[in-house]
This record gives sequence, structure tokens and C-alpha cells, in this order.
Amino acid sequence: MEQQEKQKPRLALVTGGSGALGQAICLALAQAGHEVWVHANRNLGQAEAVAETIRAAGGRAHATAFDVTDADATEAALQRILADGPVQILVNNAGIHDDAPMVGMTRQQWRSVIDVSLNGFFNVTQPLLMPMMRTRWGRIVNMASVAALMGNRGQANYAAAKAGLIAATRSLAIEMASRGVTVNAVAPGVIESPMIAQAFPIERIRQLVPAGRAGSAQEVAGMVAYLISDAAAYVTGQTLSINGGMA
Repeated sequence: MEQQEKQKPRLALVTGGSGALGQAICLALAQAGHEVWVHANRNLGQAEAVAETIRAAGGRAHATAFDVTDADATEAALQRILADGPVQILVNNAGIHDDAPMVGMTRQQWRSVIDVSLNGFFNVTQPLLMPMMRTRWGRIVNMASVAALMGNRGQANYAAAKAGLIAATRSLAIEMASRGVTVNAVAPGVIESPMIAQAFPIERIRQLVPAGRAGSAQEVAGMVAYLISDAAAYVTGQTLSINGGMA
């Protein structure tokens, strides 16, 4: 079978790209031939390490650090990135947990989680839309969560933030469809990480997940790689779950 022609290289930005899942997504986009900007919140060194891994493998990557909840700082950072050309691939992966039962949840816990996932999504995405639209090709992937679809004890703030992100995804997809820009969400379930290993013993994972295991960051990155590919040009406004069969 003949190998498919490689996708045209594009400029990509992955927020939260210095974390475990973000790194896997950055590597997947670089392997697809794209030039990747790896974002971190404060730790530029972590983002630079991911970018260096990509460069060592022959790819093109850069590191940037800014707080997505700070609209002015985000705007300034994005303008520096746009100096290299329009960002045509955007993965909104930045997000935080601050879990507590709602009866004991503080206002700060509620606001901070909403702020990163929803205000951060707006602050990063809105300035990139017009340059992306002008190219008449774009891919926006928003990282949601199974919590947005099923709820989760102690995560009313996180579930609300990610559910809002899914609703924003559907609306933005309608607005952008005629411009050749797709907008989709990915909703991971239990994915391997040091934090998951502490919160979910293997017995609990087997109870929750029909597949009997946690997913890998690489499996999630593979779904993102599909959504940003030319093969997914007719997929927009969707939320794709990757959760091992959780309802």
C-alpha cells in the first residue's frame, strides 16, 4: 500500500504543552510535520525541554510561557508568535484541577478552574481567529473531559468548565465552518499520569473503565492528530470521547 502524502506543514500552538498530555500532543503534531509552539504557564524551562526533544528528532519547535488568564499578557505573546505567520492549528489543552465537594468549595477554587479553562480558551483563541480565517484552513481542538459529560464527585468546578468548553466548541464550529476552519473537542477519561496513579488504584480503574485500564497520553494525542489532519476536514462541532468505554 502506498504511503499517504504528508500533510502540508502548518504553524501550531499547544497550550499546556509542557505537561504530560500536552507533550504527547506536541510530539504528535511535530511528527505530522508541523512547526509547534509549546506553551507553559510559568515554567518556560519545561516548555523548552519539550521543544528541544522535537528539535532533536528533526522537527521544528519553539517554547513560550504566559498566563492564559491574563488577557493582555496572552495578547502580547500571541502577537510575537503571529510574527512567524498565522497559527493554523490550535490545541487548547491548558487546564487545572482544584477539587473539593461543592459544599466545601471556596470561591477561589471555583473561579480559578473556570478562569483557566473558559477565559483562557477565549483569551488564546479569539486573537488567532482572524489570521486563521484569512488562510481558509484551520484546526482548533479543545481538550474537554469525561467529567463534562458524566459529572464527577468533587469536580463541580472542573465539570462546569469543561462542559462550557464543549458548548463553546459547538458554537464556534458553526461560526467558522464556511471558512475552512474546524472546531472540535476531545473528552479523555482516565488517562495515565502520576496524579491518576495516586487517585485511582488499579482496582478502581477496573471498576470504572470497561476496558480495564487507563488510557495513555499517546492515545489521546493520536485522536488530536486525526482531528487536525486533512482526513478530518468534514468533522466539526463534535466532542470525541476517548475513555475505554465509560458511558
